[in-house]
Amino acid sequence: MAEARFEPGALGSPSPRSPPPPAPQSSRPGTLPRAPCPPNSSTQGPPGSKPRSAARGGARGEGAGLRGPGRGRGTGAQGGGGAAQGAGPGDTQRGRGRIKGRSCKRSSGQPDEYCSLRPVTVDSSKARTSLDALKISIRQLRWKEFPFGRRLPCDIYWHGVSFHDNDIFSGQVNKFPGMTEMVRKITLSRAVRIMQNLFPEEYNFYPRSWILPDEFQLFVAQVRMVKDGDPSWKPTFIVKPDSGCQGDGIYLIKDPSDIRLSGTLQSRPAVVQEYICKPLLIDKLKFDIRLYVLLKSLEPLEIYIAKDGLSRFCTEPYQEPSPKNLHHIFMHLTNYSLNIHSGNFIHSDSTSTGSKRTFSSILYRLSSKGVDIKKVWSDIISLVIKTVIALTPELKVFYQSDIPAGRPGPTCFQILGFDILLMKNLKPILLEVNANPSMRIEHEQELSPGVFENVPSLVDEEVKVAVIRDTLRLMDPLKKKRESQSQLLGKPLASKENPPHSDLASASRGNANPDAHLPSICLKQVFPKYAKQFNYLRLVDRMANLFIRFLGIKGTMKLGPTGFRTFIRNCKLSSSSLSMAAVDILYIDITRRWNSMTMDQRDSGMCLQAFVEAFFYLAQRKFKMLPLHEQVASLIDLCEYHLSLQDEKRLVCGRSGISSGSRLQPSATPQEAAPPAPPAEGRPQPCTDGAHKVSHSRHTLS
Repeated sequence: MAEARFEPGALGSPSPRSPPPPAPQSSRPGTLPRAPCPPNSSTQGPPGSKPRSAARGGARGEGAGLRGPGRGRGTGAQGGGGAAQGAGPGDTQRGRGRIKGRSCKRSSGQPDEYCSLRPVTVDSSKARTSLDALKISIRQLRWKEFPFGRRLPCDIYWHGVSFHDNDIFSGQVNKFPGMTEMVRKITLSRAVRIMQNLFPEEYNFYPRSWILPDEFQLFVAQVRMVKDGDPSWKPTFIVKPDSGCQGDGIYLIKDPSDIRLSGTLQSRPAVVQEYICKPLLIDKLKFDIRLYVLLKSLEPLEIYIAKDGLSRFCTEPYQEPSPKNLHHIFMHLTNYSLNIHSGNFIHSDSTSTGSKRTFSSILYRLSSKGVDIKKVWSDIISLVIKTVIALTPELKVFYQSDIPAGRPGPTCFQILGFDILLMKNLKPILLEVNANPSMRIEHEQELSPGVFENVPSLVDEEVKVAVIRDTLRLMDPLKKKRESQSQLLGKPLASKENPPHSDLASASRGNANPDAHLPSICLKQVFPKYAKQFNYLRLVDRMANLFIRFLGIKGTMKLGPTGFRTFIRNCKLSSSSLSMAAVDILYIDITRRWNSMTMDQRDSGMCLQAFVEAFFYLAQRKFKMLPLHEQVASLIDLCEYHLSLQDEKRLVCGRSGISSGSRLQPSATPQEAAPPAPPAEGRPQPCTDGAHKVSHSRHTLS
């Protein structure tokens, strides 16, 4: 199937900025500015605000300090700013003051909308390494931070590691349950492989991968087969431990026999991939790109991409892999945590020089050489959307397990770090996805042997503060109230107590746009903006909806044998050639094999990936002589059709029960009595857009 393409000019791709001044923003409605983020946007504030150094010092508590004199009085001065915390007894007093704060209505005669809205509250007690950037962001937004937590619920909880950093029953949290597990190297490879089986051309941006130790023999056999067919093929492979991070345990090999310590793979599984031997070089150095992607919601799916990112450089000139240089990690591995220990690592305050630069500065250099930057951005955005589509099905299963329908729980969002490599032909390759990308805005500098000091990194601060701040702006829980307030304030009520030009009306107009002092948002929506081009890929997402429907028990993640039989029976998939006994055998064989491969033994039963394999098997039996993705789409259509009939029948029976006391009440309208025709077996309905399908998800995910 042809690669999904869209008009690149509408992507909002940044016009790379470096030595020349940034291009002016477009004034046409609906178009995005070409500049990624205004220079120094991470520290810009209202006129007269403190410069960057003051912002940093203020975020860490300058003058009175983090726990200044205002703490006991409830003024909560932190960093001298209004986004500080009022902890301790003072906070309780202020909370009571707000509860009683309807005096605004009593004294002024104005409705509640004319009273100033309270600030958004953020619990940063679990923020960890992202705390500094988060503090600056909250200060710029003029929100209220609670660095030690709060007895009352906060609007937003910022976690540093996972969804389970704290028990939360309301508000919003910046982690999805299951995301850490989903982006581990083995799980990500399996999720992408499912999509590669369905759409091989669309998912050729991920290197061919094998999972060790389960697929070691397959790896050896396939490499030998390709070498026998092409003796000139001399590949290089990269081995990545599943639980490794920051470059830990990664090494290169030329032959499967070179895998180190194969006996320990059982205790430390890994992924082995084809190594990209011809990367794009700048200054003779290999580099990768860290892009920040906001997953704002799962259902409906919403994806945003930051218009600027980071480029991390190796510190040794690149040469194609050979037995002599395979161990040169500073030549082949772009991990910042590794190269910072190189004697050639260059710390720079400039965004266009040094061993860590902004992505926009790289785009500027490429543009100056005639590269089509819009095409590069188009390919990168396509890669990001397709990767998220591969991850979301199992994320839905995790979500319903941790936050079952009908139980209290927060809504979720998350910033992901996509590591992307540009090949020499400018094709983007996905290296990995990070659930917890580093948000540190400082780096360690060695003053003397063994003595280190944390030094501000202006490149990190410019990119990361903007990403966190604008993520908070997009997730602002009071945004709708503020917008409705601003509409009301456009026509302030006139009265004897409050004439049109009174101080109250002026103050209200001043609060109508609290973001006026901030730069434009540097996160741009790519989904559902481009949903029409990519919805045909969401077949596994629809399979996940079927899987969740038949789980039966709230909070479980695996399908039991009874649930699988109910799925087969309700979707009318059994036949003379597929008896229920054969269905039981299919369930046992696939479930046993997947349970032996996965380390998650929390529940017994069939996991989603095992269900997908069984679904593929059923589709190939029922719809022969078709490509796999058409077989799967046809079976999904058939299942959804039969389930919609059942839902319709329940609805009719429910209405009949309600009207059982009435005389000759019609049980259904003509439209209800005439369900849509079933898809013809062997002749599937065209499936170009999954958005029109009836969703059987039991609750909304965020």
